[in-house]
Amino acid sequence: MADQQEASITLPSDPASVAAARRYVAEVLGEWGLPEDALIADSVRLIVSELATNSVQHTFGQSPTFTVEVRLERGEWLRVGVTDSHPRWPRRLPAAVQQDNGRGMVIIRWLAAEAGGRLTVCPTEDGGKTVWIALPWTVDAPAESAVTGC
Repeated sequence: MADQQEASITLPSDPASVAAARRYVAEVLGEWGLPEDALIADSVRLIVSELATNSVQHTFGQSPTFTVEVRLERGEWLRVGVTDSHPRWPRRLPAAVQQDNGRGMVIIRWLAAEAGGRLTVCPTEDGGKTVWIALPWTVDAPAESAVTGC
């Protein structure tokens, strides 16, 4: 296996793009050997949905597109990032029990931690940001090395 496999897609900042992002990542992971019914596959699909939704909803039209990047590093770490050009970094919003939103970052952090991974946010050159999730890749063998930030 190559040291790193990469794939990316840029989509319009539109609610319909969330499902397209999720499908794209699922297809890429399938090509890389992750069974569709693997527990981590469900987590990754949910993480991508939440990150893409955040990008669409919280950039307030100031980022016309967002990019989803998927990287498999040394067959040990899966990194999924969503980049937009809005300067505001994600933050935890208060969510009342009856609200349908406001829990995205909590869900993402919890899923990453449960899988032994982590979340990082990195600035982009154009003033935007990429929200990255790094998860151990358990398809071939358990991860043994540490993952870096940006």
